Amino acid sequence: MSLRLSTVILPVRRWHEGGRDQWLRAEQLGFHTAYTYDHLSWRTFRDGPWFGAVPTLTAAATATERLRLGTLVTSPNFRHPVTLAKDLMSLDDISGGRITLGIGAGGNGFDATALGQEAWSPRERADRLAEFVPLLDRLLTEGSVSHEGTFYSAEEARNIPGCVQRPRLPFAVAANGPRGMRLAARHGQAWVTTGDPKLFEEGTPEQSREALRGQLERLGAAFQEIGRDVEPVEKILLTGFTPEANTVLQSVDAFVDFAGRHRDLGFTEIVIHAPIPDSEFACDEGVFEKIATEALAQIDS
Repeated sequence: MSLRLSTVILPVRRWHEGGRDQWLRAEQLGFHTAYTYDHLSWRTFRDGPWFGAVPTLTAAATATERLRLGTLVTSPNFRHPVTLAKDLMSLDDISGGRITLGIGAGGNGFDATALGQEAWSPRERADRLAEFVPLLDRLLTEGSVSHEGTFYSAEEARNIPGCVQRPRLPFAVAANGPRGMRLAARHGQAWVTTGDPKLFEEGTPEQSREALRGQLERLGAAFQEIGRDVEPVEKILLTGFTPEANTVLQSVDAFVDFAGRHRDLGFTEIVIHAPIPDSEFACDEGVFEKIATEALAQIDS
């Protein structure tokens, strides 16, 4: 597979005060997909504007024509498979079949307690995801679904007429551990990682790439275990959380070097954050646009 370049647009701008323009610009710049985070709030942005992922993607779907759209990622922290499936089917219809669902176990941030519950342990998050993903798969592919599970239930839940994309819209499963890898193997059309979080602050780029190589090997083993070919599956790297985070978007050359090394590992899609001034995602807008329009040609040359 050739390398694809995508972006993440955090939902921090009012739609009519620059929000819409960001999605239009992402399409004009030629990004493969524009994703957004599916959170109720997030880290340093908690006390500022933050809009909902599904309404934002709906608006983006009506404003754009070719750009793929998606979440990176949705989690069970505040979602239920039945209602999420209805939203996703509707989004896929409105966009004309341009939606990808990035999905993962979530973390212990603000989403984890916003509904008044205690934050789940890592094991419980993994347990919930293991039930959430197969049920969501069924809800998006079957006309009527009943299910009584440990965490989630459905009673004759209907999603008619189903997705525009058949048999359903693609899942990009975020996973580092063995259980998540198995979910990706059984239900994913793509796999997502941010790298090894233990290496973010004190690791080296070389250590990070070696850790990613190990993740890709474990992903391949999970696919092999069920007799499925991992080669056609998209391998997506969400940047900003590896040791090179502060340098990747400083210049086109820096990005080309980074992306080329990770393509050689086996990644098929690199995702970069759209600039947000005065934040951890601040970068020169001109450099960002040059990366969008020039970097892939240099990598392939």
